[in-house]
Amino acid sequence: MSPRIEDYALLGDCRSAALVSRAGSVDWLCFPRFDSGACFAALLGSSDNGSWSLAPADPFRSERAYRPDSTVLETTHHTADGTVTVTDALVPVGVTHRLVRSVEGRRGTVEMRMELRVRFDYGSVVPWVQKIPGGIHAIGGPDALALRTSVELRGEGFATVADFVVSEGEEVSFDLAWHESHLPVPEAVDVAATLDETIDWWRKWAASLAYQGAYRDDVRSSLVVLKALSYAPTGAIVAAPTTSLPEWIGGPRNWDYRYCWLRDATFTLLALLQAGCTAEAAAWRDWLIRAVAGDPAKLQIMYGIGGERRLAESELDWLDGFAGSSPVRIGNGAADQLQIDVYGEVIDALHQARLQGLDPDPVAWDIQRAMLDWLEHRWQQPDEGIWEVRGGRAHFTYSKVMAWVAFDRGIRATEEFGLPGDAAGWRVVRDRIHREVCANAIDERGVFTQSYGSDALDASTLMIPIVGFLPATDPRVIATVEAVERELTVDGLVQRYDPGESSDGVGGEEGAFLLCSFWLVDCLALIGRHADAVVLYERLLGLRNDLGLLAEEFDPGAARQLGNYPQAFSHVALVSSAITLCPAHTGPSEHRCAC
Repeated sequence: MSPRIEDYALLGDCRSAALVSRAGSVDWLCFPRFDSGACFAALLGSSDNGSWSLAPADPFRSERAYRPDSTVLETTHHTADGTVTVTDALVPVGVTHRLVRSVEGRRGTVEMRMELRVRFDYGSVVPWVQKIPGGIHAIGGPDALALRTSVELRGEGFATVADFVVSEGEEVSFDLAWHESHLPVPEAVDVAATLDETIDWWRKWAASLAYQGAYRDDVRSSLVVLKALSYAPTGAIVAAPTTSLPEWIGGPRNWDYRYCWLRDATFTLLALLQAGCTAEAAAWRDWLIRAVAGDPAKLQIMYGIGGERRLAESELDWLDGFAGSSPVRIGNGAADQLQIDVYGEVIDALHQARLQGLDPDPVAWDIQRAMLDWLEHRWQQPDEGIWEVRGGRAHFTYSKVMAWVAFDRGIRATEEFGLPGDAAGWRVVRDRIHREVCANAIDERGVFTQSYGSDALDASTLMIPIVGFLPATDPRVIATVEAVERELTVDGLVQRYDPGESSDGVGGEEGAFLLCSFWLVDCLALIGRHADAVVLYERLLGLRNDLGLLAEEFDPGAARQLGNYPQAFSHVALVSSAITLCPAHTGPSEHRCAC
């Protein structure tokens, strides 16, 4: 039986990520970057596509936890004869990319089994393996891995294996270091000291977290996830560290999320700032400016973690997919779509950065003005919308609302910060968009729909009061929130839209969308239903796994997580909604609607 998505733990070093199963197998690892070819890809295939298992040889039961405020994982295994604790960490200190694992005997004696199957390039390249002092060295094309350990290693069926015994008080360690194959093998490290350094690195970072409001521990846990998903060299934050984890088991909705979506920008920025992560917020803002610089007509909805624009999509036909869910994709063709809403998201993010007091970037306003000039003549175009449909363009309500946001924030920048710009002309466009949306995107019930002339509901309309397009007290807003709550929820969790009613060109089912469920929390709070908002929020907290991790979606029927994992925007939304629900704070949704 395949493990569930939530069975995995995240290891992060702010450059790459690994997923470790409950059974002690590293089934996903990309070195040296989040978007590099995986050297362990069993998550999307089998152990023969690359994995690293370290667990008792005899039957065992386990419990696991992170060291406080970190992604250093401790898993304790109990057998009939003894107990061991395995500590796993990706190492954020130093220049070498490495994964270290330590086995400590706690009670009695435990027979352990280690199996390492290195398969570079997403499980397609079996490396050439040689012995080196204290371990083995695996080379395949541009990639190489060196494993050092004190236990005896041997080859067995295109794997490196070891059988060893750990008694109470004993410790056995493993050091796996990646390097470019044309460079020398990195020096080995003292694993115990390296783990101490890693824990200290996380502790020092966590000391900067300022949030002391409601759900403090839950917020801190999600901030650790967001930190782990940040790419330290550039300040980017990936949507998720995985590709092709299915939005429905056995379905085709399997996408590569190891990139940065512009529409995540504003909520991410505000959540980080209000939680005290000022350095991370500034780095994210700076990445955003660099990524979008250039011709506004060439703006993409997503970029690579270095700001790369070419994200060509392809399929890996040698991988069967998670739980048989194919195809497995790398790259993302949606990068070439027109999505008008991202212009509003970028302009709003940079406006909020000014409001929150981030040191101004002199280039930011020039970029915003260029975007507004372009958008003034393009906002009326149909587009693929927030959900990146592949079935044709439409006049999506959310896209038009975010075009309104773009001009609204441009006007406010001139009024509140004295920046130069055509405020009078922008006001004419802003007001025209508002009239058009209210005339064309509301059905006979007084409810905002997915697109002009459509009867279909869409959870993105929950953003209408959040971005300030209409106040939360407006009857049309309340009717929309209630319609989404009544018609787009499954067991209380929100779907993006009804796939049977809204053709998106992909087909197949999908789970409830956790981001949209958090939007409903925010809207319930904004329209005065605070108690209902708290109930839904705490329900969403209960969907996390034992380590506090959330994927993109959830299947209420099977009670399992779906989609790429862990999902940054799910955790951003968790932080944002917690702040919104805290009486002593003004949450990100309230900041935006007050603009």
